[in-house]
Amino acid sequence: MDVTGPEFVLLSGTVAVGALLQVSIGFGLGMLAAPVFSLVDPALAPAVVLLLATGVTATVLAREHGRADLRGCAWALAGRVPGVSAGALLVVALPARYLALLIAGVVLTGVTVSAAGFVPRQRRSAVVLAGMVSGLMGTATSIGGPPMAMVWQRLDGPELRATMSAFFLAGSLMSLAALTVTGTVGAYALWGTAPLVPAAVAGVLLAGPLSRRLDVRRTRTAATALAVAGAVALVVRQFV
Repeated sequence: MDVTGPEFVLLSGTVAVGALLQVSIGFGLGMLAAPVFSLVDPALAPAVVLLLATGVTATVLAREHGRADLRGCAWALAGRVPGVSAGALLVVALPARYLALLIAGVVLTGVTVSAAGFVPRQRRSAVVLAGMVSGLMGTATSIGGPPMAMVWQRLDGPELRATMSAFFLAGSLMSLAALTVTGTVGAYALWGTAPLVPAAVAGVLLAGPLSRRLDVRRTRTAATALAVAGAVALVVRQFV
């Protein structure tokens, strides 16, 4: 990983906060980390973010596996399959600049739709469609949380975290497999992931004592604000 000392500190801090959010509210690592990683080194996104997210979601699922809606998760994963294929093709086809703009666009679109108060009905067709969109977005940009968070937002806290984690663990492995086939996940991504694992572990460990004190609504608002700031900075970077 070819980054400076300050850049490594920024990446580590982002991963730690993102992991804390992922454990506490069920998503957040990809949405927060993808814009920052693309700013520092475009070659690190989406593969490194997906590798880190796989480990973090596995931890959440191990803690709350009994609460997951496995039937809903299965339908969402069925939709994710074609989305993953499309997302992998996008990564191969898009130049780095356009992939960065896509990452920023996904963040800003997700925030806008959420702020508008859109609440889809939790029908099977909606879950499958959300899984498809999540697969495309998650594979191409490592940000697959917003569609699933919207369609499953009626679930309570523990069930939401467990269901999202089950979906993202399986979904991230699918995305990584597709990206490996296309040659996107290579030695650079693996070497880039290793130094950031301690930051992810720190975020997971901090989530234990802190999650009980966090106000979910305020935490989501803060995470959204950070993600928007990263997305805007990423857009500006492409035109400066």
